[in-house]
Amino acid sequence: MTFEYTEKQNQRLNNLKVGLIDFIAGSLGGVALVYVGQPLDTIKVKMQTFPSLYKGMSNCFLQTLKTDGVMRGLYAGTVPAVVANVAENSVLFAAYGGCQKIISNFLGVEKVEDLTSIQNAWAGFFAAFFSSLTLCPTELIKCKLQAMREVQSETTSLTTVRKQIGPWGLTNQILKEQGLRGLFTGLSSTIAREMPGYFFFFGGYEITRELLAKPNESRDNIGWQKTMIAGAVGGTILWLVIFPADVIKSRIQVKNLKTPALVVMKDIVRSEGIGSLYNGLKPTLIRTIPATATLFVTYEYTKKYMHTFLEKY
Repeated sequence: MTFEYTEKQNQRLNNLKVGLIDFIAGSLGGVALVYVGQPLDTIKVKMQTFPSLYKGMSNCFLQTLKTDGVMRGLYAGTVPAVVANVAENSVLFAAYGGCQKIISNFLGVEKVEDLTSIQNAWAGFFAAFFSSLTLCPTELIKCKLQAMREVQSETTSLTTVRKQIGPWGLTNQILKEQGLRGLFTGLSSTIAREMPGYFFFFGGYEITRELLAKPNESRDNIGWQKTMIAGAVGGTILWLVIFPADVIKSRIQVKNLKTPALVVMKDIVRSEGIGSLYNGLKPTLIRTIPATATLFVTYEYTKKYMHTFLEKY
């Protein structure tokens, strides 16, 4: 009885340790992803939300740089972006590890490492539901800050103080005007984007790792270069799949729309053409290759380092 109890205690402690490692590794990966990809993410949001204002990616980049500079322009919304990505990726990777464990137990697979790429993809699908809940409020603030100048150009009633608003001021303003519910504007479109997106994200990543592994080599030991390639592939597949949903989410959040996502999509297609659902795709793909490559190599090697460190001590 005592032996069984001790075994259960050890198992719980081990699960807690693994979950904490996934959480920390995902957090660090999220920070790395933001600083690599934020300028092109800003361009993506502007092109998605105000497609008629810019002639293309280069025009949007140069206008933003000329008008607002690097920190206030290209890196606008960096603080909430870091918060968003730390929140999303820490929860995403911790939930991913938890979902892998549940799926392996359900299917009778002895070790998580023995799950197939498709089984890992399903773990990513379910994990994305939990990360969406943490992502939505911070993503809302980020998108609003990134497109604030364009929003202000559509109205003449904004004061100078409001023009200089930062992430915390904007959060307080939303809470005062709309309550807590206002911070979750676009939640349904975020979930609709994240869950199928992360099925392909983790699926693409794991399949690529398998393909890059040598015969009899574990996909966990393919080296940092191949890990970065797999991350870039996963990120590219993710955005190709979810981009229309991301455009709709950006419109809903930046313009504070109360219209259901499907109605917003129909309105965009009817008034602007189906091509508008892919506005900003080019900067997104250019951004995601180094950004998701950095995310995964940071995540995987932080995990390895922490596991090695804890085994020693």
